[in-house]
Amino acid sequence: MDGSLSDAALDSRVLLFARLDPTDFQALRMKLKSPYLIKQNAAVKLSRMPTDETGDFEAEETAAPVLVKHREQLAELQEIFYANQQKALLIVLQGMDTAGKDGTIRHIFSGISPQGCDVTAFKVPTPIEARHDFLWRVHAAVSPRGMIGIFNRSHYEDVLPPRVHKLISAKTVRHRLDDINEFEQMLTDNDVVILKFFLHISHEEQTRRLQSRIDTPNKQWKLDEADFREREFWPQYERAYEDLIAATSKKHAPWFVIPSDHKWYRNVAISAILVEVMQGLKLKYPKPTIDPSKIKL
Repeated sequence: MDGSLSDAALDSRVLLFARLDPTDFQALRMKLKSPYLIKQNAAVKLSRMPTDETGDFEAEETAAPVLVKHREQLAELQEIFYANQQKALLIVLQGMDTAGKDGTIRHIFSGISPQGCDVTAFKVPTPIEARHDFLWRVHAAVSPRGMIGIFNRSHYEDVLPPRVHKLISAKTVRHRLDDINEFEQMLTDNDVVILKFFLHISHEEQTRRLQSRIDTPNKQWKLDEADFREREFWPQYERAYEDLIAATSKKHAPWFVIPSDHKWYRNVAISAILVEVMQGLKLKYPKPTIDPSKIKL
């Protein structure tokens, strides 16, 4: 195969691949049909979910033109989204270390206008942030209507490491998850569309990626002692993610567990969902505030 597809074939492949049926977006309730969607109240067992799946694509070469098509569609949709200013889009990216959060942002959103997109990376809370409630810094980072906001890690970080390292009690974990559900409900009530993606990689793939960083001089800057320290807690993080995703995947704020061992498939899988959801919003350019026909230059 030469990897080339006609526009018609691309459109068909995109629709077949996405398998989404978004409805009732006015109420911001997304009825999605995706193989990676975690349905509300569903149990989650990450060990039974694929990390190396490639869907309908045999190789990166066949997926590449579809990703290009998605980028073009996202660029067009974002322009309307920005002009309309009726809704905001919040994209949450979570995953184990090396899962590819930075790469996802770089490869999917490379074609959109920077003025219509905010990216926020959440690190360990600063002393002043730690003195506030855990959602204080998060709410301040939520983008306004008309903007696409991307969280590279997110409010879920205030549940994951504290739980794994037993810095908070099981009761506090439950309270924080309840607070998150209420917080995300409040956001959707105020026209924020929320999509949450867990980039699912295997322990073996993380090993390969860390070794690549060790062996490649221009990747060594990415090495962080914390990555190797946290790697020892892989089973605990897996259980924490399972409980977290099961507790907070809601119709108004769904989680998708994306197979991410193959970076190229991760990108096309996520971008397919984004395109379908943004198209489902059915937004249009606003009417001009003046009559263009009466303008004489």
